[in-house]
Amino acid sequence: MAADVAPAPAAPQADGRQVLLQKFYLKDASLECPLAPQIFARPWQPQIDVNVNTGVQALGDDQFNIVLTVTVTAKLGTDTAFLVEVHQAGIFLARGFTVEAERATVLAGYCPSLLFPFAREAVAELVQKAGFPQLLLQPINFEALLVEHLQRQRAAAEAAPAAPAAEPTH
Repeated sequence: MAADVAPAPAAPQADGRQVLLQKFYLKDASLECPLAPQIFARPWQPQIDVNVNTGVQALGDDQFNIVLTVTVTAKLGTDTAFLVEVHQAGIFLARGFTVEAERATVLAGYCPSLLFPFAREAVAELVQKAGFPQLLLQPINFEALLVEHLQRQRAAAEAAPAAPAAEPTH
């Protein structure tokens, strides 16, 4: 499923920075129900595990392809009831960012938040079509997750022991 989104005449910010969604599309989707149909005879009290990842690929001319991967696993005890994986993607124009860290924050925080509702809908639809009860993923604050990730990276870098200086050779 792909949709063209006309680059809306978004008013550029006073400093010339713009972020425009140019296209969103479903890059990949898969569903596995390894124990069907026997799994449907069991009481439905699953343990749900949700993993979310993002990837950013530069396309040139200030265009970026963002891929949001959402993987949902439902288990009954140690048995997997279903595994759904959706790769929701979008092409974004990020123009006017002179500070790389600001552009990276927009691409890894703001852009995935625009893609998530589409990924959530795809996951819900696949789960329902597989015959399982409705699954509604809760909203995710990608910007807060990015800040947390950067803080963990910074803490790990500060905690890493400094490499010993090389002994001079004679």
